[in-house]
Amino acid sequence: MDFCDLTGKTALVTGSSRGIGRAIGLLLAQLGARVVFHGSRAGEKLDSAVAGAGGGAVALAADFERPDEVAELAEVLIKRSLAPDILVLNASVQSYTGLADFDGAEFLRMFCANVESSCLLLRKLLPEMRKRGFGRVIFVGSINGVRPAPRLAVYGATKAALMNIARTAAAENAPFGITVNTILPGVIETDRNAERLSDAEFAKSLRERIPMHRFGTACDCAGAVAFLASDAAAYITGAEIPVDGGWQLAR
Repeated sequence: MDFCDLTGKTALVTGSSRGIGRAIGLLLAQLGARVVFHGSRAGEKLDSAVAGAGGGAVALAADFERPDEVAELAEVLIKRSLAPDILVLNASVQSYTGLADFDGAEFLRMFCANVESSCLLLRKLLPEMRKRGFGRVIFVGSINGVRPAPRLAVYGATKAALMNIARTAAAENAPFGITVNTILPGVIETDRNAERLSDAEFAKSLRERIPMHRFGTACDCAGAVAFLASDAAAYITGAEIPVDGGWQLAR
């Protein structure tokens, strides 16, 4: 049996026009899923991701800083018979905001985009999974949710909140054939981190603290998500899996 065959499954990957989300969407499509790629707005990056996935992929846009657009996205999915069997909650916003220098607007922006919008999708889409008696929900969290970084205090708090929500969703939905798990990426080489990692001295210091002595790639994250979406992980729920080269072990 091919445990990683996703043929016949529909997957929504939020924040998949670039970076980790794009790599996840492309791999799920390669494994046979019909993938809905999502971006905050329509454009070339989103279209390129869909084109890379081949036939059957779909693009939908919604700004996760606007709960009304997120609710509308869920309604569109249901009306178009695209309610996902596999829901990958990857979309997030990030800023270097510590406890000493954040402002109220930025605090609310990150919690709205990173936490509230994911909860809205769960509220709308979990009932559809329950009807089918099957579902895979994978949160793309962050190692910052368990290993706080002062310069990412608020962002890390949003990821910690999502971990708690994932645990609750896992317990509530397990009887319905739905698994809910979280991956925790460490330092991943994406365009989001490119500017910070362009500082050679900083990058060298950071790399030396990671037991595998390298940064991760978007494909490293995609592989973990594909496993959790597959039948190979059918008896795993409520798990939090670091994808960080062992950084969670470093002192």
